[in-house]
Amino acid sequence: MGCASRFLAILLVLLCGASSVHAAQDVALERGAAITDPATLRALDSGKLRLDRMLFSERLADSSLANSELFAMPSMVPIRQAIDGEFDRYVARHKASLPNETIGVGDGFDFQLFERALLHSTDTRFVLAGIVNRMDRIYAAEASCGEIRLIYRLTRINKAASNDASPRLPMTLNLVVKAKGEGTAITCSEIAARWLAVSPGGAVSASSGPLDLISAENIDRIETNLQIAHAPKSTVRDFRTDYLLKVFRYDRNARAFAEAPMENQIDRARLLADDGLKREFRAWLLDPVNLAAFDRGTVLIPEKFLASGAIAPTPVGFDPSDLEPEFGLVQGEGAVFSEADVVAALRKATEGGLKLQNIRSLAGFERRLNDVTCSGCHQTRGIGGFHFPGVDWMADKPSNTAVVPASPQFFGDQARRRDILASLRDGKPPDYSRGFASRPQLRGSTELAGTNYYDGWGAHCYVQGKPAANNDPSFRDWTCAEGLSCQAAGKTSRIGMCFVKSR
Repeated sequence: MGCASRFLAILLVLLCGASSVHAAQDVALERGAAITDPATLRALDSGKLRLDRMLFSERLADSSLANSELFAMPSMVPIRQAIDGEFDRYVARHKASLPNETIGVGDGFDFQLFERALLHSTDTRFVLAGIVNRMDRIYAAEASCGEIRLIYRLTRINKAASNDASPRLPMTLNLVVKAKGEGTAITCSEIAARWLAVSPGGAVSASSGPLDLISAENIDRIETNLQIAHAPKSTVRDFRTDYLLKVFRYDRNARAFAEAPMENQIDRARLLADDGLKREFRAWLLDPVNLAAFDRGTVLIPEKFLASGAIAPTPVGFDPSDLEPEFGLVQGEGAVFSEADVVAALRKATEGGLKLQNIRSLAGFERRLNDVTCSGCHQTRGIGGFHFPGVDWMADKPSNTAVVPASPQFFGDQARRRDILASLRDGKPPDYSRGFASRPQLRGSTELAGTNYYDGWGAHCYVQGKPAANNDPSFRDWTCAEGLSCQAAGKTSRIGMCFVKSR
């Protein structure tokens, strides 16, 4: 992770210090695809979209449930138990692999654990921090017109318990609801039109427009992202923070949430330990039909190959060896994919008439293998381990995330998502494909040109070499805007960032 520390200070400036510069532009980018207006979210959090009212629609009390009551509800108990189990396994793995480094709650430890008692405390609750339209995922949920995500941030409600400027804690709970409920007559086109009619930064009512369709009956699952531990920079390591990712599907028969496999979160350890499963996964992914979806970023890997939890460490650099969890699946002794496997599959696909948009090399295959996963995606251009920390409308002195509620990857993807919404509204076949997590598609628009989301200062890029024929075909189009040059971030990688040309 040496290259990560080299660029950490620059990344922090990009994500936080430049927030005021990009704030107006970000509001325009998210129009029709997200709701981040603080006043709107405050009002919605006191109404039907308050978390306990969404989970328990019969609840009409004025005061919201504290987490101590929330996680005591029978439907939520499995979530608490699963997260407790992940904490226990995390501590056990740490003690086995790093026996000389202490771990516990508080400043006196090498690895400082999140105080999990705060998760189910009388002093905390989840506060609505943003709403995100994910109808661009209709390919994964066609009958329900994709998804809408209500993102809640763990927050102290007893300010006396904290001296921080912001009462927010490093955890989000993402309540994923179907954009269209079962038996609803409205079409996907009509839903998309409602979202696109929302003005940038404009107020939205929960009883009209796109939010009128959201109800407890539409709940599909809960996704959690928790900063499980962090290690301050020391003489033996760079600063590091680990994020625990989990998914819980709602079982309507049991009326409870149950731990579930995470979409495309490849279970590396299990694959590498099982030769039969390894062969089966290799054959499945390299099949031309699945390889095409993999290239487009719309692949849905069968659950038999997936994990039900993941740890995403941050920061990471740009070298493949920094990327988790997929490093080790490609090349090397015992790996799932050899270079020959990938090269042969790509050749077979192109000879069969498949036009690959992103994966045109072994390195492109490996990068895509990483960024289709939950953990790999959260390690790419995130704010810490989050892509949507959300709006902080409760702080007396709002932090930078009140201005920049989401990551560069999130904002870089908004043009693509709105393009899909417009196609749905207009009755045209949508193009659900996406570029790499590091570098969005322009899709015929110049909206992102010159920004740090695409080719401006701080954007991810590829160092061009000579002769041009030696440039990796998966990344050779990752150039920088006029006046900037791509500067490599690692010793072995040509992936870097756009900075002002040195004189």
